[in-house]
Amino acid sequence: MTTRLLIVDDDPEITSALARGLGLHGYDTQTENRADMALDRLRRGGFSGAIIDVMLGADSGLDLVRTARQDGATLPILMLSALSEVEHRTAGLEAGADDYVVKPFTFDELVARLRVQEHRSRAARPVPARLHRRSRQLTCASGEVTLTEREYDLLALLAQAPGAPLPRGAIFDALWAGDSGNENVVDVYIGYLRRKLAEADFGFEIKTIRNKGFCLDGLAPEATPR
Repeated sequence: MTTRLLIVDDDPEITSALARGLGLHGYDTQTENRADMALDRLRRGGFSGAIIDVMLGADSGLDLVRTARQDGATLPILMLSALSEVEHRTAGLEAGADDYVVKPFTFDELVARLRVQEHRSRAARPVPARLHRRSRQLTCASGEVTLTEREYDLLALLAQAPGAPLPRGAIFDALWAGDSGNENVVDVYIGYLRRKLAEADFGFEIKTIRNKGFCLDGLAPEATPR
């Protein structure tokens, strides 16, 4: 899978050179020369990593990294700088950078450092539970449960938009349309699912949102055909 990087430097020639060089190593790059525009891009997401220069004209790359981290950005960030003193490297790492690369550097060094951060990021990323369609099993590292057909359909429906409350009536219409009964059946099956989810740490739970319905809170399970 191609890694999408954001390159931030106030010198367009430098960002262009970095983009060309990293492109030859298989990276999809986007460039930005202004700190405020770079922050906006980071807030919108979609990047697997970022390379940010310490000096961004009148702005500070350190402030950019610090603000991005405060906003919740978790992607790997490498800082570039001609400043090589220990206090400079320390300041970059304390601002939230994952690595600090001193100029001049070779592309081989830069790519090697990027690969290390990508590996660490993947290793630290939580692994979602698996929701298997054919067997109707929900599995995770700590255990598994087998769901009934209706329990599976209910969980799959909630997993389509984790964190977004789904009204009881909408759930009933989606899963019990045409059946006799009333919307209380939704609460019954929510209870069934919650009891099964308590058997292992699946990484999510089903919450009741007052006057809004039910939502899946946490890391949504990934659907698989098996």
